Amino acid sequence: MTAADAVAVLVVLAVTLYAWSGLADYGAGFWDLWAGGRERGAAVRSMIDAVITPVWEANHVWLVYLLVLTWTAFGTAFASAMTTLYIPLMLAALGIVLRGANFALRKDAARAGRRHVAGVLFGLGAVLTPFCLGAALGGIIAGRVPPGNAAGNEVTSWWNPTSILVGLLAVAMGAFLAAVYLIAEAHRRGLPVLREYFRRRALWTGVVALLCGIGALVALRGDSPEMFDRFTTRGGVLLVAGAVLLALTFMRAARGGVRGLRLLAAGGVAALVWAWGVAQYPYLLPFGLTIADGAGAAITQKWMLAWFGVALVTLVPALVTLYVLDQRGELGEDPLTSLEAGEPGDLRP
Repeated sequence: MTAADAVAVLVVLAVTLYAWSGLADYGAGFWDLWAGGRERGAAVRSMIDAVITPVWEANHVWLVYLLVLTWTAFGTAFASAMTTLYIPLMLAALGIVLRGANFALRKDAARAGRRHVAGVLFGLGAVLTPFCLGAALGGIIAGRVPPGNAAGNEVTSWWNPTSILVGLLAVAMGAFLAAVYLIAEAHRRGLPVLREYFRRRALWTGVVALLCGIGALVALRGDSPEMFDRFTTRGGVLLVAGAVLLALTFMRAARGGVRGLRLLAAGGVAALVWAWGVAQYPYLLPFGLTIADGAGAAITQKWMLAWFGVALVTLVPALVTLYVLDQRGELGEDPLTSLEAGEPGDLRP
């Protein structure tokens, strides 16, 4: 394995870590948006606030890392994707701003009406960003992003059946992951009503995600038969492993189980991301730019690997400490007073 291949593995790892954390964070925004009116959704939103407030910014460090890693190590592929897919990427950036700004505003705004509007914008941003990022990834997978400055079509590169279904899959998987994580959180906090609320939603979003995944594969077969064959042959084992792990997550949630639920869900998502990485290797942009042809200077690749080692001993322990403290309940800002008082509101399906 060359240094450039090793850096490409780090790209896939960064996508995996962002799927585990950032995608679930967007999923929490999805549930916030669909929680209902002010009264009906108060308990759900209080729960979501309490869970994501300590970690919501840390969850997105992997997106920053992914962008820096890609533009530094694989500048040609990065420039090609950015100039062809600038529409969905700009919309994704807009969603990030809407989500972050309004998450803060809805807690600090003086008037209830403004808090409600900020909450809606927070939820819309949390749906817009994963859809657009997924659509951009779908365009790359389908081979619609050729190497070169703005070499691909600025619309059809991301607005096509494969891209749309991958975008919907990203939204559904984020909602599924968030619901699974929130089941465990509600159980840990001793909130059985909310645990049942999120259990039901994990089940139906799991079904939606499955249908989106199947639809994306069918669309890919018509869009790029060669990539479809790579997914079903080279990445087939990982696809099956991901499906099995997510099915086990689904069945355990259906039976009301909690232990190991988050690990099963995270393992399933990781297997699907790795299936994509294995299927696309050795291409950065199928089927026009390989890792070897698109890699920067050898010394750049070596420095990227060296800095990854630095991150392992500095950033990763800090994030682990953050998540451990959060799980111990030592970082919460907003006590769940209404929930602990036994007033969960209307949590009808």
